Order: sequence, then C-alpha cells, then structure tokens
Amino acid sequence: MKNITRTVWVLSVVSLFTDTASEMLYPIMPIYLKTIGFSIVLIGILEGIAEATAGLSKSYFGQLSDTSGRRVPFVQIGYALSSISKPMMAIFTFPLWIFFSRTIDRFGKGIRTGARDAILSDEATPETKGKVFGLHRSMDTLGAVIGPSLALIYLYFNPQDYKTLFFIAFIPGVLAVLSSFYLKDKNVIENKPKVKINFFSLVQYWKQSPEAYRKLVIGLLVFALFNSSDVFLLLQAKQSGFDDTMIIGVYIFYNLIYALFAFPIGIIADNVGLKTIFIIGLLLFATVYFGMALNTNPYFFIGLFFLYGVYASATEGISKAWISNIINKKDTATAIGTFSGLQSLCAMLASSLTGLIWFSFGATTAFVLTATMTLIVVAYFFTLPKPTNETPKT
Repeated sequence: MKNITRTVWVLSVVSLFTDTASEMLYPIMPIYLKTIGFSIVLIGILEGIAEATAGLSKSYFGQLSDTSGRRVPFVQIGYALSSISKPMMAIFTFPLWIFFSRTIDRFGKGIRTGARDAILSDEATPETKGKVFGLHRSMDTLGAVIGPSLALIYLYFNPQDYKTLFFIAFIPGVLAVLSSFYLKDKNVIENKPKVKINFFSLVQYWKQSPEAYRKLVIGLLVFALFNSSDVFLLLQAKQSGFDDTMIIGVYIFYNLIYALFAFPIGIIADNVGLKTIFIIGLLLFATVYFGMALNTNPYFFIGLFFLYGVYASATEGISKAWISNIINKKDTATAIGTFSGLQSLCAMLASSLTGLIWFSFGATTAFVLTATMTLIVVAYFFTLPKPTNETPKT
C-alpha cells in the first residue's frame, strides 16, 4: 500500500504474533485467576501492579533508545520477555509467582513501546501518521481476533483446561521474536556522547517537554485515570449471563471491529483531524460505559462491544500519532514512552480503584463514574487547539 514501508509491515506482523499470544489468554485470564483463588480486588491489584511496572519502564527505555540512537534491540528484547512470560503463569499458581510472571510480561512491553512507536513515527510523514499507526493497530488487533478464536476452539474440545493455553500461547510469541530479526536500525550514529538518565526519567522529560505536549498528555492521563482494565467489562458480561464461550466470543467480536476500523479511521483522521476523531472516540467510550451500567439484556452487550471496538480504533493509535506530531523528532521514543509510562501508572490506579468501587458499591456505580469523567475530559479536549501536520524541527 502507498506510504506503507517494509519496516512498518514487519513491525505490524511482529505485533500480530505477539497479540495472538497475549490475547489468547486475556479473555480467560480473569476466569483462570478466579479458579486459582484470586478475588475481584486481587485481580484489580494484579492488573494495576503489572501496568505500573510497564509504566515505570516505558519512559526510561524510551529515553535510552533516543540517547543511544538504537531502536531494534529494545523491540527484540521487549517481545522476548513477553513471550517467555506466557508459560510461566501455568507452571506454578502461587500468587507471588503469578504476580512475577505478569510483571515480566509488562516489563517487556515497557522496554519495547517507545522504541517501536518511534520506528513507526520515523517511517511516516506528519500527513500519514494516522494511516501508519492505524495499520499497525489493525494488524496488532487482528492478533486479538486470532488468539481468542484459537482459545475458543481449544476450550470447546477441552473445557476449563486453561493451563494448556498458556503453553500454546508460547508458540506465536516465539514467532514474533523471530520476525523481529527482520528489523534493522537505520542511520545509527556510533560513539554518541553518553547522556545520563535515570529510571524516573519521565519526570525529567516532563519538565522540559513542549507546552502543547503537556496540555495534551494531561487530558489523556485524566482519561486513563478512570479507564480501567477491559477485564471489568468481561466480568460484567459474565455476571449478566454470558458463559465462558460467549465471553471469548464477544471479546473476539470487539477486537475484530477494532482491527477492521483502525486503519480506515487512521486515514480519515489524517484528513479531518486527529483531534476530531479522538473526541468522537471518547464519546463512544462514554456511551459504552453508560450502557454497561444501565443494561440488563445480555444481547445488548454485543452492540456495546461493537461501539467499544470503534472507540479503540479512534483513540489508541490516534493519540500516539497526535503526540508524535507536536514533539521534536529526536525525542519521539522519550515523549511516547513518557506518556505511555504515566498512562500505565494511571491504569494501575484506575484498575485498583474500579475493583474497590465495584466491590464496595457495585458495578453500576463504577461504570457511571467512568462515563461521567470521560465527558468531562471531552470538554477539556475541546479547549485544545487542533494539531497541525508539522512536526517540530530537531
């Protein structure tokens, strides 16, 4: 396709394999955790800690990638760690081991995120950022269709045999790592002057980042603070009468919609504006969460998960494309890594908070609060100027 380079395709295939492995487990994860003794509160804390680990590492490794001038090693190591974490969760079921295994997975994500997104940004022009990031999200999410589909087929013939799936998921994880060796760093500058960075480099970059970046990220982080793990959406569907097969089926459906819409929405965003599409996505998100709070018909969840797929298509890749267009090119991995890191810290709080609110006041209160705060964030984004199709010079 026009404007899509070989590197973008390779990264997209790597993400497809990785997401096939991860998403094969994601819809059954809360069910599996409950079978080995995890409560809803403990599930929320587990997801929160895992995301916090990814968060604290994303900014550091993003800045390390920028200062070293290398991208590919971070991508390869990050995907390798996520791959080996899959079978680890099935070997032992002690809570501390589960926490450790899940943390290894997220640590791998933290290592690779900034470098990977910087590669995507470098392979695009400011006018094609939505298209490039959209294609990557489509391919990544296609794995989230294939993975749960394989899980559904396996569980159909082997009901409740969750552990074996963790070993099966290791296979596409290995394929992802092997595919990453087709990536090559471009324009590597040898013997670059060393720049001292620390593990909390996200604070350092935040202080020196452009004002437009800080304003945008503030809005994104407030939203992230109330955007808890999708696990809670699946649990709500489960409590409304869905069995294990239906849970996986609706999750596959959501990801299929996400995969189908991400690329065309990215193209539309390049033409009508990243901000416009992003706000539309947030409005869809609020609609879904109000629907989750008020709905009593299990079949109505299908429509809600359709809207949820469109929301994801209109926000996840778009937000990174927006960020990459308002910061200096030399700081791309640091800027996206810092945002992703702070976002993960907010996700830690969001998942833990949602778990506690759900436990104390019920699911309806948790979903209504999230939807209401999202509308407040939408109002904030209306005050921000539209991003221009011009990346600041280095």
